[in-house]
Amino acid sequence: MKLKLPAGWFGAYLFDCDGTIVDSMPLHYVAWKQALAEWDCTFDEQVFYAWGGIPVAEIISRLNERQGLNMPVERVSSRKESLYLEMLPQLKALPAVVEHIGAQHGRIPLAVVSGSKRDSVTSSLTSVRLLDRFDTLVCAGDYEKGKPDPEAFLLAASRLGVAPGACLVFEDTDLGIQAASAAGMASVKIPPPWER
Repeated sequence: MKLKLPAGWFGAYLFDCDGTIVDSMPLHYVAWKQALAEWDCTFDEQVFYAWGGIPVAEIISRLNERQGLNMPVERVSSRKESLYLEMLPQLKALPAVVEHIGAQHGRIPLAVVSGSKRDSVTSSLTSVRLLDRFDTLVCAGDYEKGKPDPEAFLLAASRLGVAPGACLVFEDTDLGIQAASAAGMASVKIPPPWER
């Protein structure tokens, strides 16, 4: 798979993490299914991918509401995260994205902008030996409003000292692409696993 970048010059690249830099979505889904099964909760795979980019706590709240459950958000979130971390040895980076990280590292600033918690992002990036390539990480807890709100991308641009219009975003979710557009940034869509 080769990524086609939009024409023009970019002063910074902003990358989503899960499903963009690392092919972690299938592993996250397995972790979700195991954690939720302990509470007799189901999570359809299509819904899981449609909800890509939504913070973990919000996903649990939505599932509680949809299925009339009362799962404790923090407990389920921690359990899901620990199950995911157990699978990290299986994690792979996406070569088409890594190619662009390698080509621009040291030339322009690079950031990760994720809806995941910082410990999850750093664990994933450390596992694929890419953590040191990024000038800043913007993770859940660093901003108030998640994607599709542009806040996280605007925060990353501000931290890097680059105008939003000069940033190129790499994203795998529709919410992420909407957030990039709302921030005035060009974007590249990473196809889901079944389209690669």
